[in-house]
Amino acid sequence: MTTSRFPGRRSRALSVAAAALALSLSACQSANDRLLGVTDPDIINPNDIVNADGAVALANGAIGTFRSITGGGESTWLFGGLLADEWSTSSTFIQNDETDQRVIQEFNSSITGMIRQLYRTRTRANEAIASLNQYSPTSRALIAEMYLARGFAELQLGSDFCNGIPIGNVFSVDPVNETPKSTAVVFGYAAASLDTALTYANGTDAASVTMNRAIRVARGRVHLALGEFTQAGAVVASVPTSFSYQHSFSLNTSTNTIWGQGLSSRRYSVGDSIEGNARNILVANAIPFSSARDPRLPVTIPTSGAVNGQDGQTYTRTTTMWQQLTPVDVANGIDARMIEAEVALRAGNTTQWLSIHNALRATPPKLGEIQPTALAALADPGNEAARVNLHFREKAFWTFSRGQRLGDMRRLVRQYGRTVATVYPQGIHYKGGSYGGDVNLPVVTAERNNELFTGCTDRNP
Repeated sequence: MTTSRFPGRRSRALSVAAAALALSLSACQSANDRLLGVTDPDIINPNDIVNADGAVALANGAIGTFRSITGGGESTWLFGGLLADEWSTSSTFIQNDETDQRVIQEFNSSITGMIRQLYRTRTRANEAIASLNQYSPTSRALIAEMYLARGFAELQLGSDFCNGIPIGNVFSVDPVNETPKSTAVVFGYAAASLDTALTYANGTDAASVTMNRAIRVARGRVHLALGEFTQAGAVVASVPTSFSYQHSFSLNTSTNTIWGQGLSSRRYSVGDSIEGNARNILVANAIPFSSARDPRLPVTIPTSGAVNGQDGQTYTRTTTMWQQLTPVDVANGIDARMIEAEVALRAGNTTQWLSIHNALRATPPKLGEIQPTALAALADPGNEAARVNLHFREKAFWTFSRGQRLGDMRRLVRQYGRTVATVYPQGIHYKGGSYGGDVNLPVVTAERNNELFTGCTDRNP
């Protein structure tokens, strides 16, 4: 065995080396601590929100989720319009094709994401309401907006999905298995949320006035869904035609998905009553959104494959109504006038009904990026059935792809005595097969994790 000739010197050298190594490791650890200790502004920790600023931050996050169920995501505004007649599929996704064809599978992954965002909007609104009430109770307009977000999500759930929606109305953010509810019950939840919202939106400041009007429009829509026509007209009477409550977009957050899916990616084609690249397939009951050449919805109809859709095959009909950052109207004065017109029609006051429509047509409000030219006055078609047809056709152009068409088609069956065969698209589907029988979106397979949910109670309108 070899030993050192200078044992003391060797021991001192080892001690110096160990000390240097320890110092080096300490320095590295300190540097790592500084790097890892940097605050990430994108992360909100629980302790950060137990104050007024944190409550407002929660509310802003809830508004972001609210935006995703309107024009900020591939929401039921688009898929509801695909199931109805506003849009046709030009996508490679089977989820889009089966929805357009009205034969939707329960495990449709696109709808799974959409219903989750609707639930998340309610949950995040509840979180923000609790925090604002505790830490910033004077932010009454913002609290009202949270109730609006919650009520609007409930309105969209009831409008677009089947009977048997597993949803609770408890003021809780914790997961709870809920029994399936009929759409009428869900509309009742929306009514309660929006009625509470109105109690907060009672100030004279600009934010409170905006909220009050937006809530009234949403509440009017809920009244219509429940067949409460007189109340619907009364609640929107104070909303001016020029009013709009919008969701806006930016390159740093989210962009307008109606533009993204329709004009940019061309996964959706503006709907029409004649389909196919040769335009030789008649779709019964569908409004001719494309071929009507209505100034409220300008559409480019290609005659060759120069504007193929995402599927590489469909000649995609596109509209410039929206661009990448165009805000979308969540609620507006046009909605209020359409509610009043329907109330007048139900009451047999055809003079008022026609006057409301013609006033809008004479001075059309701006729609997205489009400022329509004046439209010719409508004439009374002379009978009740034709008036109903005309009313819902007019409304469809005024509200195109804003989440109302599917609910209105369901109401035509439920409240006006129409049959599904005279309301929904019928005939041969241009991608093969024929249109099926679905009249709403299914609650999806993922909800079967809740043992109380075993599928839609029924698929009735």
